[in-house]
Amino acid sequence: MTFAPVIVSLPIADRLTSYRFYRDGLGLDAVGDLADDGLPEPLQFVVNDGLRLMLIPTGGFGWVIGRHEVAARGQSECVLSLGVASPAEADAVIGRARAAGAEVVTEPTAQPWGYAGVFADPDGHLWMVSVVPE
Repeated sequence: MTFAPVIVSLPIADRLTSYRFYRDGLGLDAVGDLADDGLPEPLQFVVNDGLRLMLIPTGGFGWVIGRHEVAARGQSECVLSLGVASPAEADAVIGRARAAGAEVVTEPTAQPWGYAGVFADPDGHLWMVSVVPE
């Protein structure tokens, strides 16, 4: 069985801040009908043909996950990864994210397993940008 698209949902504090970050910082395209605030609802971005990112205000996210608690800022249960073709592309993505308000957690650099850097989005969600091996 295959699922397409896979949708990764993340809790957010502010729709406009997150919208601008993912549009300007990562260059992702938002999809969907516009709500009264001028942003798509639900707020989804196309990452690639098989993956979408859905950003849900914390209160609504809490409703979706039921009795589970939304993790506090700075506590991460996962790292989302973006693969790029070269160190220069990794540097560029991290640079765009930084310019859009990301906190760079790990500067992009050569690691024993490859070239990568990590940033936190405005809500503290961690993203690794790494060179995909050929």
